[in-house]
Amino acid sequence: MPYNKDKQQAFQAAQQGYDQAIDASNEIVVNSSEYGKELHHLQQEVGEAMSQIESALVNASEHQRQQLLKFQDDLQSIQAEMNKDV
Repeated sequence: MPYNKDKQQAFQAAQQGYDQAIDASNEIVVNSSEYGKELHHLQQEVGEAMSQIESALVNASEHQRQQLLKFQDDLQSIQAEMNKDV
């Protein structure tokens, strides 16, 4: 039973990290005086979320794996946008 609980907790942590990264992405205003600070915050959130996703993928169920890979794909798109803006 602890294995399933750990698997679920890892997935939930990854999902929360993903949500926080998406929120940070939605808060960025490109022409804002705070843009640099917001971009740095977004980079941190995306990095943490990617790390949590990698950890959760280790023992995820098939359904969780599909969702985690979608999260990862979305975050990679955000990273590509960030790199384009830098």
